[in-house]
Amino acid sequence: MSAPALSRAPLPQNAPSSGAEHELQLPQVMSTLAALACVLQQGAALWDFRPFDRQDNPWRLSFPNLWQAIETLNDDCLDALDLVQAELCHSLWPALCQDLKVNGLKVWDQSLFLWQLPHHSQASQTLEALPEHDLSRFSAGIKGRKWQQISRFANIVSLPPAPYPYLEWCAGKGHLGRLVGAVSHKPVLSLEWQQQLCIDGEKEAQKRGVNQRFVCADAFSDEAELLQREQHALALHACGELHLVLLRRAAAAQTRAISLSPCCYHLIQGEQYVGLSASARATGLVLDKHGLQLPLNHSVVASAKEKQDRLKEVQWRLGFDCLQRHLRRDDSYLPLPSVRQSQLSGSFDAFCRWACELKGLVLPADFYADEWLAKGCQRQRLTRRLDLVAHLFRPVIEQYLLLDRAAFLLESGYRVSLSAFCPPGMTPRNALIDARRD
Repeated sequence: MSAPALSRAPLPQNAPSSGAEHELQLPQVMSTLAALACVLQQGAALWDFRPFDRQDNPWRLSFPNLWQAIETLNDDCLDALDLVQAELCHSLWPALCQDLKVNGLKVWDQSLFLWQLPHHSQASQTLEALPEHDLSRFSAGIKGRKWQQISRFANIVSLPPAPYPYLEWCAGKGHLGRLVGAVSHKPVLSLEWQQQLCIDGEKEAQKRGVNQRFVCADAFSDEAELLQREQHALALHACGELHLVLLRRAAAAQTRAISLSPCCYHLIQGEQYVGLSASARATGLVLDKHGLQLPLNHSVVASAKEKQDRLKEVQWRLGFDCLQRHLRRDDSYLPLPSVRQSQLSGSFDAFCRWACELKGLVLPADFYADEWLAKGCQRQRLTRRLDLVAHLFRPVIEQYLLLDRAAFLLESGYRVSLSAFCPPGMTPRNALIDARRD
């Protein structure tokens, strides 16, 4: 099933955009949502399960060519394939197409698996100077990558004309609002639930001479009913339910402008997600928290040491999982809490003893840690390959979720554009949904 173009004037992949060129139209968005949902429903066996819970491959018989393709991959190349979606797709696509044909399914549109956000024309630019302000003072205390994200987002949302006062949603210390207020000379109202962050943010605003006021309230409460018609609502990396609440309330208030970068889609109040828009709900696709989290499983900024530590932790967790199934005589996964970094510099034997004590399990006198570590390494070989196939669907799910939010705003009477506010190497969560109401 092919996906229709999403913009009035389609541009080459990754071409710059000012935002307006990529204004979305509801009929095309609805068609694309239907195409994405169809792929996700037909391919659910490949991504809609938790590999960590499995000791086998649940789709091996239905997709034998795909299994053979990933089984023969060298372990050393898995991370490199996982890092670059185009390489991953190129490596697995021929085998996947063979299996789809055998299963009587039409071959999917490969472009859905290679989808990337078009770059906003300001995505590669930072604020070089602020009239009457020292830019370095605004970046003080903010880590480099975070500052780059804030400055690029601010550079776009404060582009003239900027006629409305701003509401900064889930503001933290209000770094974004303070910068936007300084650039636009518009008042900023920042909503944050942690009182100390509000106090710190107001002190910084006074120091910089920015008209920024804080409201200390829970975004889910009635006290947070701050959205008005003549406002520009901002949210940079608002998690799950927090940005869904913002969209619902802003649409109800007919807020003039909304600029949102969503994050952590899985942090919702319910166990399942059926779609924010009527267009998404019409597809019948239902996603659980595991499915919502899948687009986030893409680390483009982790260091080599962080990756090695993660591999080691997974080996140990899977080794203990094999052990606990044996000790409990129960073939089900038993989750462990977060592991401290210091624990990974110890031994696997000590890790198992810690986990057993935590879970009330008794180790036998003849416990031999290396035996279970070997089982963990073997399990990891399987789970890494199952993850690799599931990760093919990351852009499919993320595009579906972003277009669902865009469709909701279109259905609510907004003009909506979708672009990247910064390069993906700065943060994979670089989507900007920009909505304007005449």
